[in-house]
Amino acid sequence: MIRRLLREAAWWVADYTYAVIWQVRAFVSRTDPEDFVTGDGVPIVVLPGIYETWRFLQPLITELHGRGHPVHVIAALGRNRWPVPRAARHVTAYLREHGLSDVVVAAHSKGGLVGKQVMADTEAGGRIRGMVAVASPFAGSFYGRLMLTPALRAFSPNDPGIRALSRELAPNERIVSVYGTFDPHIPGGSELAGARNVRLETGGHFRILAHPRVIAEVVRLAE
Repeated sequence: MIRRLLREAAWWVADYTYAVIWQVRAFVSRTDPEDFVTGDGVPIVVLPGIYETWRFLQPLITELHGRGHPVHVIAALGRNRWPVPRAARHVTAYLREHGLSDVVVAAHSKGGLVGKQVMADTEAGGRIRGMVAVASPFAGSFYGRLMLTPALRAFSPNDPGIRALSRELAPNERIVSVYGTFDPHIPGGSELAGARNVRLETGGHFRILAHPRVIAEVVRLAE
């Protein structure tokens, strides 16, 4: 028991260290997202988590672009504080405006909810081949009940939006849900019925974005 608690505490510290480092790097980065839209591979759309900009996912973006994939970011999402349905409309509009189809979505946390919402749409969902969702609260999070801001309370398992999205089963078979053994933000985990579930033997909510298995699963879908 003590060993488990110490291990989880170490994961927690490592997780927030990773998050702080990449939030700072994202803040100071001046990288132009247009630098990543070239390539002959399957197009990839990245969806960050709440309070994250697309630059928080830049290590993933750089790796995928280096493999020849055009990688698209949705600037209209900003720091992804929109309610999930509205964020999904921004993504849908981007797919239509840019004529994208056979897309692979790479999403983190709340981004996975937004991606699934798009996939549940009759027309827009047909433009998406599949999604790799990393540490996404598909069933919500216990901590959502305790949050003060509406944007975070929306992750409560009892939130109408979470419950409605849980009833959308059709997209699940095209989703790969990747999550750690321990997630300090989603204690119930990210297992999604009907999806391909990949449970990593490590912990964290942010640092698992850098896990090699995440890239491997995106590449598996795209290539």
